Amino acid sequence: MTKLDILAFDKAGKLAQQHASLPQNTETVLLTELLQRVLAENIIVQKNLPSFNNSAMDGFAFQYAERGQTLRIRAAIFAGDKPLPRLEAGECYKIMTGAQVPSDADTIVPIENCSGVTDTHVQIPEDIKQGNAFRQKGEEQKEGHILFEKGTFITPAHIALLASQGIMAVKAYKKLQIAVLSTGNEIKEPWENADKDEIYNANAFAITSLLEQYGFAPTYAGSLPDDLEQTVSLIKSLKRYDVIITTGGISMGDADFLEEGFLRNGLTPLFHGVNVKPGRPTMMGTMDSSFVMAMPGNPLTAMINTFMLSLPVLFKMQGSKHFSHPYIYARNSKTFKMKPGKSNIVLGSVEDGVFHVTRDNRYGSGMLTPITESNALAVFNDTVGMVEKGEMIKVVLFERAPLGSSSGYIN
Repeated sequence: MTKLDILAFDKAGKLAQQHASLPQNTETVLLTELLQRVLAENIIVQKNLPSFNNSAMDGFAFQYAERGQTLRIRAAIFAGDKPLPRLEAGECYKIMTGAQVPSDADTIVPIENCSGVTDTHVQIPEDIKQGNAFRQKGEEQKEGHILFEKGTFITPAHIALLASQGIMAVKAYKKLQIAVLSTGNEIKEPWENADKDEIYNANAFAITSLLEQYGFAPTYAGSLPDDLEQTVSLIKSLKRYDVIITTGGISMGDADFLEEGFLRNGLTPLFHGVNVKPGRPTMMGTMDSSFVMAMPGNPLTAMINTFMLSLPVLFKMQGSKHFSHPYIYARNSKTFKMKPGKSNIVLGSVEDGVFHVTRDNRYGSGMLTPITESNALAVFNDTVGMVEKGEMIKVVLFERAPLGSSSGYIN
């Protein structure tokens, strides 16, 4: 076991991101399979959006110069029609939402704002703005412009825009190959029987499901035994993966062989230890073409550090142009304390812009229940010992993807 190389929490995160390799391999992905993938090319607008002038509501289309007059209804225009201009002085069209507006009309008035409506005539109000409810061709997206940039993380909104362009396949980066492992002879899988001296493997399932939530496709590669030679051999077999994520086995205990197993396989550590509560026993480094992320063994800490430290690195390695955690500001509802001298990660819940600390910030790193009681966390630097009621604080929300919708790394 080497001497711990402990870094401040924010420095550890930034250093890991700096050493994250960028993706090289791409593949063509159908629109139906594109959700939560990262674009490997710029997407160009193929068709103006909207592709023709159209009405934003049911109403009457007319020349603005004839506002305030009673106009004759020349024709009705429905969505899907391809009308030609044919208005004469004193005339208008009755038009439906989404229908094409001919070139001889420039303003739409909704039906409910008109008076004297009959089958043949309508009184147009005087107080209406020119171009009201008139959607101009290309006002949202113009042909030839960049629709989405390379590195965009695809959400349902992106898919809707791609579909509106008739784009059915694009180039995306291939998904990272991620191996997830647990450590310890005391670990039993949920489908096995565990006696009172054994524990079920929560960490592997917590981390794999967390990664899947953000679009990654991890592989659970089993549990590492408390044996150095077996650990070395198993790690060697995992070098084909882009990322190896482990939990436990990197503290200073006599049975903690994980670091030595990685070092014997060529690991170059970036740090071994983070000055944060909870989460000090965390190690990251590079091993040939694999990025190693060794998380703590305690389940609460393993989940928090995977969320806060690993996800940004994974998003960068996946090719996303945004990979920092987005944050919001929330007002703290109750004064709570923490120990200064190290960064502190505090669980809580945000409701209506107010942060409610979980259990008065009193819970153990070996627990799981506090995470289920929380939907957010806040990170405080090593000088903070108390957060007052009413104070505005930076908060990172769980279940908010993609990362990086705000600037800067949360620290």
